[in-house]
Amino acid sequence: MMNLVKTVTRSCEVNGEALHVMLNLRAQKKLDFVLIDIREMYEYTHESIKGTDILMPTSTIHQQMDELKKLANKLLIFYCHIGGRTTQMIFILRRMGFSNIAQLSGGIDAFHGEKLKNAPLPKTMK
Repeated sequence: MMNLVKTVTRSCEVNGEALHVMLNLRAQKKLDFVLIDIREMYEYTHESIKGTDILMPTSTIHQQMDELKKLANKLLIFYCHIGGRTTQMIFILRRMGFSNIAQLSGGIDAFHGEKLKNAPLPKTMK
């Protein structure tokens, strides 16, 4: 399990299969991380990954950096539709000093675990 986390943080990337395993481990209280969707609200309500903790649209991210910094001690995993926005996000956060971060490679499209349609909105950062 720790090897999985080290691999994820070293590469800044997690594939859909590994995220599915990580979500199951988190449900068993064996792993702690924060799953953050950086798509817009309408995209989230269309389809989201079950277990998403925070909706933080890229259109508002600049307003939420202080709150994001409070989570810097946890593993933060970001996802979007196909990975373009998260690639940019990881680059920016790395330059800001974040080191415990990763993106879902291929975005939600590459995730084959449980997805929800019209899910209630998760916590949003204020």
